[in-house]
Amino acid sequence: MTRPAVVAHRGNSSVAPQNTLAAIEAACRAGADAVEIDLQRTADGAAVVIHDDVVDATTDGHGAVAHLSLVQLRALDAGRWFGPAYAGQRVPLLAEVLEILVRYPSTRLLLELKGVWGPAEVRGVTAAIDDAGLGERVLVQSFWPDTVAAARDVAAHLERGLLLAYEPPDVLDVCAGLDVVACNPSAEMVRRDPGIVTRLHRAGLRVMVWTENDPSGWSHLCDVDDGAGVDAIITDRPDRLLGWFSR
Repeated sequence: MTRPAVVAHRGNSSVAPQNTLAAIEAACRAGADAVEIDLQRTADGAAVVIHDDVVDATTDGHGAVAHLSLVQLRALDAGRWFGPAYAGQRVPLLAEVLEILVRYPSTRLLLELKGVWGPAEVRGVTAAIDDAGLGERVLVQSFWPDTVAAARDVAAHLERGLLLAYEPPDVLDVCAGLDVVACNPSAEMVRRDPGIVTRLHRAGLRVMVWTENDPSGWSHLCDVDDGAGVDAIITDRPDRLLGWFSR
């Protein structure tokens, strides 16, 4: 039986500061099947890799990402909070992440667009992916159906996924309308209702579950859907999960 893919959540975020080039490089070197990152827009429209709407938790700065210019954001230290060895890490540009992935041809990318993106905004992102020659290795996903729809409309050749924090009653219809290949619930959702994996699989969808860091949770995710398991496990500990699979 094929094991679930190992997806490094915000890079290898247990050993390096999340969503930094150091974490992404560490995930690739650890052998993760894919890296998951978050993309947001600055005040002047640049696409930068950061999870929170504000920079306070993961940099030495303050304020909302959407209110800072790219120059202001790039001046911040995004690594010292994690440890002195990572001082000087910056909030990455999407282009910098793509450069790393070009050097690791076996590593895929799960790219989450945070919030609502319109077609013109998504086009800039998908053009960068295509220019890097990575179109076949990237899945664009979002919690926001309108954002997924924008990706469908401007870059139908890229795979898309819908992230779930809860299961709406019409989720399969929504997925069909968005023409996604994956529908990705939280690990907590699967713990409460393992049948969600079966329902999504029967609809022809891949299931990439976020974010599970515990071996008991990994075991559960491998056993759902009558042992078929999920298609991918998104984790902060990709190296440990890879070791767990190799037991």
